[in-house]
Amino acid sequence: MVSYKELGLVNTREMFAKAVKGGYAIPAFNFNTMEQMQAIVQAAVETKSPVIMQVSKGARKYANPTILRYMAQGAVEYAKELGCANPQIVLHLDHGDSFETCKSCIDSGFSSVMIDGSSLPFEENIALTKQVVEYAHQHDVTVEAELGVLAGVEDEVAAEESHYTKPEEVIEFSQKTGCDSLAISIGTSHGAYKFKPEQCTRDPKTGKLIPPPLAFDVLKAVEEKLPGFPIVLHGSSSVPQEYVDIINANGGKLPDAVGIPEEQLRQAAKSAVCKINIDSDSRLAMTAAIRKHFAEHPEHFDPRQYLSPARDEMKKLYIHKIVNVLGSNDKL
Repeated sequence: MVSYKELGLVNTREMFAKAVKGGYAIPAFNFNTMEQMQAIVQAAVETKSPVIMQVSKGARKYANPTILRYMAQGAVEYAKELGCANPQIVLHLDHGDSFETCKSCIDSGFSSVMIDGSSLPFEENIALTKQVVEYAHQHDVTVEAELGVLAGVEDEVAAEESHYTKPEEVIEFSQKTGCDSLAISIGTSHGAYKFKPEQCTRDPKTGKLIPPPLAFDVLKAVEEKLPGFPIVLHGSSSVPQEYVDIINANGGKLPDAVGIPEEQLRQAAKSAVCKINIDSDSRLAMTAAIRKHFAEHPEHFDPRQYLSPARDEMKKLYIHKIVNVLGSNDKL
């Protein structure tokens, strides 16, 4: 058993309370590689922002749980080296699919876990979430749960259709499970193809897809039922078109990739939404930088030559999200 406190990590309880009160959201950036981790820490330190480093089940398998634990500990020490005396870094399991997966993460040093029982019947979701909460709280680990289903594909998480969260269920769910935060479905979606073309309109000038608006009425109804309770948005990448264009111009093939407009995320961050998940944007930034580098330098083969600009582009993206979308800068 490894306690996250030994690694210098924190859980989400205090940072979420501050975010809800302050009208901003904590960035939750997924990572799989050293370069992603470095970019996240650099951005968080430079902007003086708390940050959640997320790991999916697929990322755990890819990077190895032991290595991830030391990477998280390294992230804390790296932040201190960069001049942040008291970094606020969370290591969070994204979309845990079973009690066993959540327990394994808690036992290996995670400070926060998500148990996603959203595809289960309501009572089964409650039972599974409650089981995880009871174990996690014994170790002062915070738990995120989910009500409602997001469409799209991300690692092992896939759903063809979304189902909005039912506001009338949130009080019973939160009280019976004891969860610390709740991920809801209001129209965000996983992956780089968040909406089908037929769900969107097209800009007559550019031909670009314009996605449908988020269901802020559902968010407002949830806030009224659970005033001050930490709400989470998954699938909140904006799929920047400049990255899509760079990828497509350099051998890639991402037709009609579309994300969540940043102005809608800014609006959400000022509400009870205190955690916003961003994964696809980082992948796009990294891929765009690498494809562009190879096109300009076909003679390069040293990974450091193309991973360095990829890391720089991810850092630039993270800083933009923290400062211009979530508002979590200068909160340390």
